Amino acid sequence: MGQSTSAASNSILNRRRSKSFSLKFPMESKIESEISQPDYTSCLPDECLALVFQFLNSGNRKRCALVCRRWMIVEGQNRYRLSLHARSDLITSIPSLFSRFDSVTKLSLKCDRRSVSIGDEALVKISLRCRNLKRLKLRACRELTDVGMAAFAENCKDLKIFSCGSCDFGAKGVKAVLDHCSNLEELSIKRLRGFTDIAPELIGPGVAASSLKSICLKELYNGQCFGPVIVGAKNLRSLKLFRCSGDWDLLLQEMAVKDHGVVEIHLERMQVSDVALSAISNCSSLEILHLVKTPECTNFGLAAIAEKCKHLRKLHIDGWKANLIGDEGLMAVARFCSQLQELVLIGVNPTTLSLGMLAAKCLNLERLALCGCDTFGDPELSCIAAKCPALRKLCIKNCPISDVGIENLANGCPGLTKVKIKKCKGVLGGCADWLRTVRPMLSVNADTVEPEHQEEASNDAVGGLQENGIEFPQLNSQIMAPSIASSSRSRSGYFKSGIGLFSGMSLVACTSRQRRASR
Repeated sequence: MGQSTSAASNSILNRRRSKSFSLKFPMESKIESEISQPDYTSCLPDECLALVFQFLNSGNRKRCALVCRRWMIVEGQNRYRLSLHARSDLITSIPSLFSRFDSVTKLSLKCDRRSVSIGDEALVKISLRCRNLKRLKLRACRELTDVGMAAFAENCKDLKIFSCGSCDFGAKGVKAVLDHCSNLEELSIKRLRGFTDIAPELIGPGVAASSLKSICLKELYNGQCFGPVIVGAKNLRSLKLFRCSGDWDLLLQEMAVKDHGVVEIHLERMQVSDVALSAISNCSSLEILHLVKTPECTNFGLAAIAEKCKHLRKLHIDGWKANLIGDEGLMAVARFCSQLQELVLIGVNPTTLSLGMLAAKCLNLERLALCGCDTFGDPELSCIAAKCPALRKLCIKNCPISDVGIENLANGCPGLTKVKIKKCKGVLGGCADWLRTVRPMLSVNADTVEPEHQEEASNDAVGGLQENGIEFPQLNSQIMAPSIASSSRSRSGYFKSGIGLFSGMSLVACTSRQRRASR
């Protein structure tokens, strides 16, 4: 009897232990069942697996590379774009890194300001392992010199896009790229300080004269050293100049004489006048023009461009509140540029005279943005609403419009799909809600304020505005304001919003306590 009882108790105890073990480790049985299932990806060719990886973002591709050795090899061999932190200790990882990613064609090397960047030795090692490199982007690589750039250019002659910013190598390094890379199409130089010791005539387009299509120069003290590159590029299509010192009228005149079909010109805070604009008017193929904070440009220069550049599609003007560009220049645009599709006016004061003519002549006008235009009120908005049937996107910021103009807008512009209203004191919040109700298919983005908050809102700084990837710069009234003040205002606004949130929570808590006490 005693033996039978002990045997029964042992069997019950074993069952309990096995049950508790299965409850404590449920994943082990699940893993065993998954391992027993067949791996359907094993029959998938490497080419198809690589195509699947191309639809994933960088993070998911990294996770897939950890699944198995085969996936890791396929993912590495088919990764064409690579972005690395270009610190000095990267040199020890270059052999293993580029043995795995041996098909890289687009490389980005970025270093932060507080770290020591890679030097010439590391860049040369990378160039020896990436001879098929098509695109190189350098940011804050301050340890690179002209010698390293020359060696890189000799090893990577198929380079098509070269961009560098905040680096300390000189013009000889850029010249080496132009002399060895015969397929170079895009050249972007930003905040490069080391080329003041070379004469302008020594920097020519080199073997890239026939292939170079886009040039961007930004914040260069001696940017005119690249004048021969701009003039000598035979197939130049896009020229962008940002905050480069010196008088550029003569150089733009030389470029316009040898025009080979320039399509886009962007001038921001440059010392150019109507002389340069008159020369640019010889570029009959011009389609995109940006004039941002160029205080010496007037209606005369804009009219000269409009008269000869009749294929103009996009026009951006930041008049910097100088009142040198207004109705006269805009009427010339309306008279000659019937293919205009996008118009951005910042710090310009148009009236119904020019806006009505633009609406009547430019029947393809689809995108219109007005920022800081003191004369753009309800009559001007009503004119746009009545005469622009093709308008699809409208942006109004810091203009003296009111609810009356919004009501007229609701009855016009039948093709309108998106409206932005920012910093317009006369437009109340209820009017924006009413516009959404009347036009349910219209996307309305408004930060309108109530009357009691108008005085507080008038003290806010006018920030950047983006529409379709276009950045609208700040107005002249905000130029002299220090950045510290704007940041302090943003912090105080955030702090006030946080206080409001917590005060609401405390109010709810107090109410709940009172109800409990009454019960």
